[in-house]
Parts: sequence; structure tokens; C-alpha cells
Amino acid sequence: MTGIRVELSRRKLKLTRKKTKDPCPICYLTRPLCICDSIPTLDLNTRVCLIVHVNELKRSSNTGRLALRALVNSEMRVRGDTREALDLRDLLTHRYRTFLFYPAVDAVELNHELVAQTRTPIQLIVPDGTWRQARKVHSRHHELKDVPRVKISTPDSSKFHLRAQHRPEGMATLQAIAHGLGVIEGDLVKEQLMKLYDAKVERTLIGRGLLRGGVGFELEETR
Repeated sequence: MTGIRVELSRRKLKLTRKKTKDPCPICYLTRPLCICDSIPTLDLNTRVCLIVHVNELKRSSNTGRLALRALVNSEMRVRGDTREALDLRDLLTHRYRTFLFYPAVDAVELNHELVAQTRTPIQLIVPDGTWRQARKVHSRHHELKDVPRVKISTPDSSKFHLRAQHRPEGMATLQAIAHGLGVIEGDLVKEQLMKLYDAKVERTLIGRGLLRGGVGFELEETR
């Protein structure tokens, strides 16, 4: 499994790959740093379907799996594991208002006004992977062509990241889900998921010897 190594270069964080030894099969941290006991159980009206590329499942920096562990009303579909295209038509049900969580040109802001339009529960289809992999869910799944695209425009203000972000609105999958569900389900849900994300980042950096101390942590500068 691949993990993330963080180094200071010209006072900026630079990300490189590094093997994680004996990772937990759920949170993908080394077992002494496992955060699985901290994963909340959230049984929500909103449904989340994660569309993940098969290569993403090999990456210890993936956070989408943690979201699914926390969300009772959720599932994962895997793309790219066979030559046959993944068919998502069965997700289009009248039980939910379905949105594709992707910042396309025509995407609308996921806000309280949009949520309040009807009382029908919402389903978020969330692409999980690189920007290129996520874009293919948006552009190649023609069964989703009539599904409205939604986005969160809030810039990511996190101090540390598991991967380099090249867009101001770029977020890890767990972060994006936390912000989206915060709008739909309330701030308490967002806070619980962001606490889980922060724990994942901090424990990852501790495992790389780059953070020390208790809550708050200090960055170890490499020379």
C-alpha cells in the first residue's frame, strides 16, 4: 500500500509516496496509529454513493473509504476493474433527488436554498479518485447526463493535505462529503466527519515522523 510522505521544501509542503508497513485494512494507517475506534456512525436521510476507480483502492491516502465506514446510508461502486463500463442506471430512483457532486461548468452551488426546494431525501453520487478519474464519471457515464451537477465553492483552508491540491476548491473526498452533508444534514454531521479527516491527516504525518506532540502537533522540519 502506498502512503504519503511530507517534506518541507522552501517552506512549503511537498508530497511524495512512501510504503506504509502493516497498514490497517480499514483506515490504512499503521496499526499503532489506527483511527478506526474514532469513526462515527451516522445514519442519515441523505444517501451517498461513492464511484471509485479501482486504482484508488490501492492508495493509503484515500479518504472516501472512511466516509463510507461512517455513513450507514452509503455504498461504493468500483470503476475500471473490468473492461465493461460500469452501469449506474439503478441509482436513478424516485426515492431520492440525485445530484452528481462534481464542479462542472454548469454545476450549481449546493446550498440551503437548493436543499429546501423539496422534502425528498437527497442522494449524492461522489466520484472518488484523481481529477482525471472524477472527470470521466462526469463525461463518460451517459446514464447520468440528466443528473444535476452540484459543487461546494468554499476554498479549502486546511493547513495540511494528504495530496497536493491544484485548485482552490480542491478537497479530499472525505472533506467534500463533510462539507456537502453539512449543508444538507447540519453542522454537527460536518464537524464529526471533519474531525475524522483531521485525525487521518495528523496520524499520517505522525507516522512519517513529521508531527510531534499531542493535540495541535508541531511540524518537524526536514533538512
